[in-house]
Formats: sequence, C-alpha cells, structure tokens
Amino acid sequence: MDREQELLTGSVIGDEAVLSIEELARACGAEAQWIMELVAVGLLEPQGTETSRWRFRAEDLSCARRVARLQRDFDASLDAAAVMLDLLDQIEQLRARLKRAGLDIDEGPRW
Repeated sequence: MDREQELLTGSVIGDEAVLSIEELARACGAEAQWIMELVAVGLLEPQGTETSRWRFRAEDLSCARRVARLQRDFDASLDAAAVMLDLLDQIEQLRARLKRAGLDIDEGPRW
C-alpha cells in the first residue's frame, strides 16, 4: 500500500480517547470549521468552553465520520445528515429491542 498513514496524537483518560478540534478534523479528513458546524447543530458536544480548548471523545470521532460519509455518499446537507443519523440510530435501537424480544430480523448494512 503506497498510501501515507498519518499518526494522530491525543490523550487517553481511563478508557476514553480525547482529541483536540484539529486532531478530530484531521481524523475525518476535514477542516476545523466543519467540526465547529457539527457542534453548532448539536451533533457533537465537546468538553471545554473555548474552541481552542475543546476536547472530543472517541464516540465524537465515530459520529463525525458517519456524518462525513452521509454527506459524501448522498451529497447531503449537514441538516439532512443529522436527520439521517437520528433515523439510523432509531433503527439500531429498534433492532436491539427486536433482538431482545427474540425476534431477530435480517440485518441490513451498518452505518
């Protein structure tokens, strides 16, 4: 593989990785401004009050990557991607409830 691999640095507190806004943006192949937009619409909730001190958890990285994929694959606006994410989360919750009830269904693709 000729692709360069970029090393991300961050802090680990307990079992939780902590990334700065720049590290999160880099991990998503995006700009820090895009991360700020995700925060503005409520998709990400950073720890810290000042943008320069924002810290993001591993679940924020997962969420941001899902949003990026939805925007890329469906040419979705940020608002549309947020709605899609919410619907996908609801589907996952419903599948889990069905499984707990012993009603396994054929699982479709995971986002």
